[in-house]
Amino acid sequence: MAPMCTPADDVEFPLLPSLIHLNHAGVSPWPRRSADAVCAFARENQQQGSLAYPKWLRIESELRELAALLINAPHADDIALLKNTSEGLSFIAYGFPWQQGDNIVSVDQEFPSNRIVWESLATEGVELRCAAIGMTDDPEQALFDLVDERTRLLAVSSVQYASGLRLDLARIGNFCRCRGIVLCVDAIQSIGALRTDVQAIQADVVVADGHKWMLGPEGVAIFYTTPALRERLRLTQYGWHMVEHSGDFERRDWTVARSARRFECGSPNMLGIHGLHASLGLLLEVGMDEVEHRILDNTAFMSALIHESEELELLSAHAASRQSGIVVFRRRDRDSAVLHEALRLHGVQCALRGGGIRYSPHYYTERPQLSRALQLAREL
Repeated sequence: MAPMCTPADDVEFPLLPSLIHLNHAGVSPWPRRSADAVCAFARENQQQGSLAYPKWLRIESELRELAALLINAPHADDIALLKNTSEGLSFIAYGFPWQQGDNIVSVDQEFPSNRIVWESLATEGVELRCAAIGMTDDPEQALFDLVDERTRLLAVSSVQYASGLRLDLARIGNFCRCRGIVLCVDAIQSIGALRTDVQAIQADVVVADGHKWMLGPEGVAIFYTTPALRERLRLTQYGWHMVEHSGDFERRDWTVARSARRFECGSPNMLGIHGLHASLGLLLEVGMDEVEHRILDNTAFMSALIHESEELELLSAHAASRQSGIVVFRRRDRDSAVLHEALRLHGVQCALRGGGIRYSPHYYTERPQLSRALQLAREL
């Protein structure tokens, strides 16, 4: 049975009646509680300055705990709060002890954030090898085929942004663990949409911005690292916040924080932290089992309608095990860029990706909206 919109969904997401928001793979609308949290923080700051700073620090600490719970990290100390995904990937790229002749294996369809940073290491003598996964039914094996004795790291997105293809991270993690290869996962297209277990997939690094499926603001990301990898990484940023005794400003001797806070060199983004704290609270309240179920149900519903349509062609994965919250399709008789603009003008917030139109609804998106959005795609 299709999931029904609950009264809580209506309260948390009072979107404009004229808008069908299908761009959670891009930038999500905030839940009401997140907007309220940000507004309350701003008013508090305006009226009393930093008087409530101890409470702000508690919210920051709670966000680490919520993030650890969301991805099943062993401890909140394994979570750093960064600016964005690119910052986290850069910490890995420029902190890892590379040697000339090493290589990184990745995917040829990655978002620039998970490509440019590795390409930049060519000046250090590190090669990036990209597996062509578009023409194979076994993308993991395509990755494995590029691995040799000089492969130090596999850098993959959990879900490909332009196709919605979901990789088997547990299989990749087991492959890497058996060979002593670091697994670095850009999970921006899955955390908040699909259940994530960093221990089950044996990831060394998982990083994701909060502004997509986690329903939070831009400018704050969660960055998970294992303690073993943290000890191997050379730090590239330094400041008051990343030392073990960060509150002791008169102390002249210092050591790097044992926790993932070592990657946070300066003052935190308290505004973003308050917003993401509220958003993760909502996702955990609903439950990631339920969130994933509803999102994949939406994906299956849209995929079936596209299959039934003579006008539309499904470009994203057909197999249920490969599906995510992203559905990509094209109109057989119309240029996708022209159709995208027409959809935008008719209130459908979506994206032009992978040679087609990308729809990415969240758990709260109602079936009539999905049907209407696909009807418009057929008729405009």
